[in-house]
Amino acid sequence: MKIFIIVSVIILGIIILFQTYITMATNQTDSQPYKVVKSNKDFEIRFYPSATMASITSSSKTYKELGNSGFRTLAGYIFGGNEAKTKIAMTAPVYMDINDSASSMSFVMPAGYNPSNLPKPNDSKIAIHTTEDKYVAAISFGGYASDEKIKEYSDKLEKALKASSIPFFGRFLFLGYNPPYQLFGRRNEIIVSVTWPNQAN
Repeated sequence: MKIFIIVSVIILGIIILFQTYITMATNQTDSQPYKVVKSNKDFEIRFYPSATMASITSSSKTYKELGNSGFRTLAGYIFGGNEAKTKIAMTAPVYMDINDSASSMSFVMPAGYNPSNLPKPNDSKIAIHTTEDKYVAAISFGGYASDEKIKEYSDKLEKALKASSIPFFGRFLFLGYNPPYQLFGRRNEIIVSVTWPNQAN
């Protein structure tokens, strides 16, 4: 019994150390820049400048399906699966648009990259493109994401925007910031494009 307790304490200590390391590493990962132009208790309005993305489209219809297949494909590209065999730094967040027609996942490319200087992907399913400047509304939640949570917070954001008379358009997107093996301090967001006065920028 004593040996079991000692082993359990050692294993628990290793898990805590590993999770602390993962959390610190995640906090040091470059994130897509944005400016908060309005905050309230339920959501933020943000301005995102244009960014270069690597994206795939998929027939997946669930968070788990898209997360598994899409992440492998895009991670392969930034880990050297390109014509130059160049490794590209991972950034946060990962974008996911999950729907019944054509879902998609996107990695944000690090600052300094654009479609003209990024290496060509080996996988033809990966498309490189640049987004336009945009205003979005964002709502955050913790823990592990799921289809149910994504819908719950999409509905919550939609309700809050309507209550605030803020026009929104397009699809509600999921943003994930953490690797699947990070147990604590997880950050998830739902965003949707909004119409916002130009002078807010």
